[in-house]
Amino acid sequence: MKSWMLCGLTVPALVIGAALPGLAQESTNRVAANTDWSVFVEENPKECWAVSAPKESVNTKDGKPTAVRRGDILLFVTYRPGNKGEVSFSGGYPFAGGSTVGMDVGGTKFDLFTDGEWAWSGSKDDDAKIIAAMKSGSSAVLAARSGRGTQTKDTFSLNGISAALDEAAKRCAS
Repeated sequence: MKSWMLCGLTVPALVIGAALPGLAQESTNRVAANTDWSVFVEENPKECWAVSAPKESVNTKDGKPTAVRRGDILLFVTYRPGNKGEVSFSGGYPFAGGSTVGMDVGGTKFDLFTDGEWAWSGSKDDDAKIIAAMKSGSSAVLAARSGRGTQTKDTFSLNGISAALDEAAKRCAS
């Protein structure tokens, strides 16, 4: 399996979900790293994304810490030509059916809808609000529930997010 550097750590190459579940691509084409965020670019189709792994993950069941096995846990902002940024989250496990992921950026709260192991904002307007909050915040906390009932809380640093988003948007949003 290919690997790449994310925030100074070598991790397995990712299967990156596009706007719809079932569409995916693998990329090792990192073009920039900004503190805790990396930027990747693909040419066909043209797509750029800023991505980060959590600094902390807490898993609980019935209010008690529990050990769980999770896949890649990543927060993304993806740009395509004509797109001003789409926020998505990969929790590393299938989310509970019909659940949402709560996102807290500096006290501003958002809900992301879920499908399988992925979560997205509900609209382009929500994406813009989340991105603005991320650019002015220091961390983002995403809280979710797995299909097995485990509660997860992943904390992402937002150090470097503005530079990463500017780089991704410059390369792909126009």
